[in-house]
Amino acid sequence: MNLWAVLCLTLLVVELQNGACQQVKRRKDIGENRIRPGGKRVKVWPTLKDGRGRSHSLLTQVLDKGRFLRLGQSTILTPGKNMELRCKGSKIGWSYPTYLDTFNNSRLSIKQSDKYSQLILTSPSAADTGAYSCWVIVCDGTECEKDHDRAYVSYIYFKDKDNLFVPSTMHFEIVYLRPDQPAVVPCRVTEPQAKTSLHREVPPVEITANMTQMAYDPTKGFILQNPRPEHQGVFYCKAETMDTPQISTKYQLLYVEVPSGPPFVSLETSPDSVRGGDNINVTCTVLGEPDVDVSFTWTYPGQGSRPVHIQTSWRLVNRGMGYTTRVTQSILTVEDMETIDFGEYMCKAKSQHGETIVGTTISK
Repeated sequence: MNLWAVLCLTLLVVELQNGACQQVKRRKDIGENRIRPGGKRVKVWPTLKDGRGRSHSLLTQVLDKGRFLRLGQSTILTPGKNMELRCKGSKIGWSYPTYLDTFNNSRLSIKQSDKYSQLILTSPSAADTGAYSCWVIVCDGTECEKDHDRAYVSYIYFKDKDNLFVPSTMHFEIVYLRPDQPAVVPCRVTEPQAKTSLHREVPPVEITANMTQMAYDPTKGFILQNPRPEHQGVFYCKAETMDTPQISTKYQLLYVEVPSGPPFVSLETSPDSVRGGDNINVTCTVLGEPDVDVSFTWTYPGQGSRPVHIQTSWRLVNRGMGYTTRVTQSILTVEDMETIDFGEYMCKAKSQHGETIVGTTISK
């Protein structure tokens, strides 16, 4: 009897020890202790992810007393107080409102350290409202590229009750309307909760926003989903909070007639016929989109030997039904024609959409 009692007690002690060992093993699995080559033990913790399955942003704002705030999709800050952003990584790229580069703004500085990159903006104002983003740069030898899986962005509002709209460098802006793509009236706000509306100046009327034809995005402005010729005219935006309503910059909306593509070019000479000693103008004309620049290159018989005068200009014209087209011209003038000046004149017009070459022959 005593022998059986001792045997049962021994088995119970063994089972308890096995259970304790399994519990210790499970606790170790939580931290996932791993051994690197070389025998060094490293603890790797699980990566925290948000609801969309993407790891949390590495873009943070430095607060007072060494505290940090991880930035979300949008952030509201106070103007006048210096802003410091950090992004973890030994090689980081940044983007920010483009006008800070346009004016070579000394208020902005970026510094890279071994573990993070630092963006500092001193004395920010309502005009600095916009998207700020950072990303990890991955290099393979001398070739480097942006890691799109580790790119983080936050739209930062510098809330200013005296400037409900983000200030513009222009008092009058042109917005081109195209039938094949949405158009944006860019009246962005510094207060995302402000009530914003779009108004036509003549005749005075408010344009009602709806989700199918027009919508408002505080980071972009009013978005016209399907622009039409009747949307042309002078417009402005109005924003309201608890204080006095404010008016934005005025916008001239112009409907575009010519679709995107290589320049449509024509070439003509004046006068139609010439002889030695006459003057002649060769005009290269392009009809195109209002906001697309065109450059010209000429090839002519006396090139390098005879002086010529080349003048380039452009203007916007309305071509019926309220359609707007940009007419760009380059005029080559030859004075006191000589034998060497007779022959083939070639004009090459080039834009961001392609190039077109046309030619004409001038004979005696």
